Order: sequence, then structure tokens, then C-alpha cells
Amino acid sequence: MAIEKVKKEKIISDYKEHPKDTGSAVVQVALLTERINQLGDHFKAHKKDHHSRRGLLTMVGRRRRLLSYLKKEDSKKYQETIDKLNLRK
Repeated sequence: MAIEKVKKEKIISDYKEHPKDTGSAVVQVALLTERINQLGDHFKAHKKDHHSRRGLLTMVGRRRRLLSYLKKEDSKKYQETIDKLNLRK
């Protein structure tokens, strides 16, 4: 399940650090969070979709690694990202 182009552009514009930023850790975490939330809604309707569940676990692990990297490199930006995305850490 991909994110719609308009929604993806809005997320990137909300979290980017400079005008051409599309791949910083903060942007990647925001995009992964959106995809994870979409899959959460998907699983309410499709409880036995185990292939997508494995993809979800992969995305959660990737987001966790990006957040730990962000915490190590810039703890202030990490805390701002956590607060803005309403993640519980």
C-alpha cells in the first residue's frame, strides 16, 4: 500500500530541513509512520494478511533504527520528531 503522491509531498514539505530534502532521517521516519498507520487500518479489515504483517514488522524495525540513529546524532531533533509524530518514546 503506497502513500498517495499529494499526501507524500505534504509530509515531505512538513518535515524537510532544506528545500531539496527528501531523504533525511526525519523525513524517512515521518513517511514510515504514515505507511505504518495505513497498514494498521488495513489489518482491521484483513486480519489474516500475514504477508503484509511481515512488511509492517520490517517497516517498524527500520523506523526504530532510524530513530535510534537520530537520537544518537541529534537528540533535540529526535525529541521534536517524536512529539510531532505522537510516537511514544
